[in-house]
Amino acid sequence: MAFVREAKRKIRAAVPPMLFLSLVAYFGWNAVQGDRGLVASAQRQEVLKARQQELARAETERDAWERRVAALRGNRIDRDILDERAREMLNRANPDDVIVLFGPKDRLF
Repeated sequence: MAFVREAKRKIRAAVPPMLFLSLVAYFGWNAVQGDRGLVASAQRQEVLKARQQELARAETERDAWERRVAALRGNRIDRDILDERAREMLNRANPDDVIVLFGPKDRLF
C-alpha cells in the first residue's frame, strides 16, 4: 500500500512540470516552425528580396521606355528615334544600314 501511495505522490508531483514542459515545447516549436515562426519569416524575407529585385528591373525598364517616349513628344522630336520607329513600323531598311537580327527572347534595352 505504501508503494502505491508513493507512486501516486510522485505522479502528482511530476504532472505540473510535465504540463509546463509540454506547453513550453508547443510554443517553442511554433516559434520556429509555425506559420509566423522563424523559418517562415526567413522564407518571406527571401520572397521579399526577389520581389524587390523584380521591381527594380521593372522600374529600370519603365524608365528606359519613358525616356524613349519623351524623345517622341513635345516640340522637338528626336529624329533618330523617329526614323527608327518609322522604319520599324514600315518594315523597311536603308541599303546602307547594318542590320543585326535579335531572337524573340533577346532584350534590346
